[in-house]
Amino acid sequence: MSRIVCQFSCGAASAVATKLALAKYGDRCVILNAFVKNEHPDNRRFLADCERWFGQPITVLRDEKYGADTIEVFRRHRFMVSFRGAKCSTLLKRELMDAWKQPGDVMVLGYTAEEQDRLDDFRERFPDRPILAPLIDAGLGKEDCKAMVERAGIGLPLMYRLGYDNANCIGCVKGGMGYFRAIREDFPAEFEELCRVQDEIGPGSWFMRHRSGPLKDQRFPLRELPAGPVRRNESVPACGFVCETAEALYAA
Repeated sequence: MSRIVCQFSCGAASAVATKLALAKYGDRCVILNAFVKNEHPDNRRFLADCERWFGQPITVLRDEKYGADTIEVFRRHRFMVSFRGAKCSTLLKRELMDAWKQPGDVMVLGYTAEEQDRLDDFRERFPDRPILAPLIDAGLGKEDCKAMVERAGIGLPLMYRLGYDNANCIGCVKGGMGYFRAIREDFPAEFEELCRVQDEIGPGSWFMRHRSGPLKDQRFPLRELPAGPVRRNESVPACGFVCETAEALYAA
């Protein structure tokens, strides 16, 4: 019988997706997490709390080649991010998990109701890869998942509580200008570390673009990030009937 592999990312969506998968498939489930050094330390607290909620251990994988460190990936590959994605995600998470998987594994993905397009794209690109998307099946959005975690008595990861959209690395290179203005305020040491990497690598690592004016579309380094609006989301999650219905699946 195929294993049901839950990819737990230390985020609210993947936590609820895992909980729903466990309710349906029980002992067939294996819970997997890829440790990344650059995530906020509170993610490890969240993982331990969720492990107790799941009632099942989480297998934590850790890259050794780069020390599970995005900064080391950037330095050694002299690359940060492009429209094709970030090298750190590929090397520290995706390839690590792919090497661990077994033929026939069914992957549980934490796509929320707002991300149907991402699920459709995944299935189109990987038609032979069996996946489950329990959050979309249940009609659960990102805010629903946050509220469900809190109602289970688990504090959300600190990055959420600070107003960030996810619990990714501090200074995720997929973020935009508003996001990095917030990182510059809240985590100046991590922001400066990214700036130093760009100083070392040069213009090929610049991923910010001017959005208007005479320099529109030209890239610039983080160190030259102009003042402007800071992007943070609301810190109080909401929950509707749809998540209460899903909660009943694992409360039984």
